[in-house]
Amino acid sequence: MPGPNALTPLDILPEPPYPIPRMSTRSPNPKIELLQGTLDLLILQTLLPGHSHGHAIAKAIERNSLDVLQVEQGSLYPALHRLLKRGWIDAKDGLSENNRKAKFYRLTAKGKKQLLVETSKWDRLAQAIGRILSPSRPSEAS
Repeated sequence: MPGPNALTPLDILPEPPYPIPRMSTRSPNPKIELLQGTLDLLILQTLLPGHSHGHAIAKAIERNSLDVLQVEQGSLYPALHRLLKRGWIDAKDGLSENNRKAKFYRLTAKGKKQLLVETSKWDRLAQAIGRILSPSRPSEAS
């Protein structure tokens, strides 16, 4: 047991102002935390063809990722509210295919512009990570 003068580790990382969105992969391996903002980008892209309700958005992300990504409701709805607040999507009440009340989301003009910005950022990030993970090898012929 440490004495009263023993040093304890100091956690200097700030707490995020809101929980980091969580998406998991369907895999026996532990969950993979995705980068903050990834879920927002996936939602915007999913809404590009037209309006959809929350459950359908989550299912579309799962289907389009070949069931690799799972969007948890505890992450989806806060992300939708965040996108609404930013004006990137809007919502309208309607009926789902099961005749249940549902909120349907669609991209706004501002959201379409933001999708281009976010996609460009993602592409640059993916390229940078790719360069680090697979550096070009010097020619062995020299």
